[in-house]
Amino acid sequence: MPPTARPGTPPRPAREPHAGADAGHGMPPTAPPGPGREPRAGAGAGHGVRVPSAVTPATPASPHSTGLAPDPSLSWSAPLTPGGAPGPTRPLVSFGEPEGYDADARPRPLGRRGASQAAAAAVCLVLGLGLVSGAVTGSWLAGDSGEQGTRSAFTAAGSLWHSVPVDQLFPRTVQGRGAGPGGADRTWTRIAVAPDSGCRDAFDPLLRKALAPAGCARLLRATYTDATESHVTTVGLLFTTADAAGMTSLANRFRKERLDRRSDLMPLPYAAKGTPAADFGAGQRAAWTVSVLTEAPVVVYAVSGWADGRSVDDPQPAEDAVASGATSAPAQAGLGHEAQGLADRIERDLRKNVRSATDRPS
Repeated sequence: MPPTARPGTPPRPAREPHAGADAGHGMPPTAPPGPGREPRAGAGAGHGVRVPSAVTPATPASPHSTGLAPDPSLSWSAPLTPGGAPGPTRPLVSFGEPEGYDADARPRPLGRRGASQAAAAAVCLVLGLGLVSGAVTGSWLAGDSGEQGTRSAFTAAGSLWHSVPVDQLFPRTVQGRGAGPGGADRTWTRIAVAPDSGCRDAFDPLLRKALAPAGCARLLRATYTDATESHVTTVGLLFTTADAAGMTSLANRFRKERLDRRSDLMPLPYAAKGTPAADFGAGQRAAWTVSVLTEAPVVVYAVSGWADGRSVDDPQPAEDAVASGATSAPAQAGLGHEAQGLADRIERDLRKNVRSATDRPS
């Protein structure tokens, strides 16, 4: 039974908790209110909304108080001043941007890229797209990709000399839009086709020696004249026996040693009797071009001259004869444009024929 007070003895006042009791006097610390007994905002708040215990700052215990009720003015439900602004004592809460650290351990907001990072990302994107677009553009045939497609095109190109009609390799009429001097149009008409043959008598000794590493499977030639029959041009397709590596090696040699610009390595024309090219001999060669393909076992060349049989003392590579400001006789006559323009279009037709051959179901 609990002890009872003696009659006539006044009751002792309740002992208030000492402010430092929980610091070293063996008294347990004051327990926080339970989850179901959160203190309410005081009457000054006027709303009776519960105060989140994790947010409301605790009010220091007063020696004259008997509880730990929070200050109503710090409540979430404290009234606003007129106009909707927070009161002077109402807590203001702002949420800062999350921070990270850069390479120098300096804080920076997350989610933002520095100017250097953005520039680096843009450069990487452009380079990546450039590499991809370069690989696609470099593919010789549309629709072919990868090593298998390249081998297929290379093999197909090597067999065109006996599988494609001559009119497809050397069309009877070739249109050269913008191929003449100053961007003038050109039209070339085929006047002779040489029988397909080997290369024994088709080149001067030095050119034959330069082309020898690639071998000679077949040589096809045709001679054209312009619309006025003033100029004649022989175009040749040399089908070699080399593989892709051999053609690449030959092309590199021609480029590094500039063999395509040496006048002692000019191709020979094909002069057909009874045509405007009947007098088109070695001495009448005025401009020429030689192109060693790496996507096909083919060397494409062209050589041009006057149809009246006049000799030329200063022949020029077509690349030089078409240059702006060239003053040589072949350049002034447009013979560089004749050789280069016709060779380019015969090469385009060759590529179209290879595409048709590779697209055809086996």
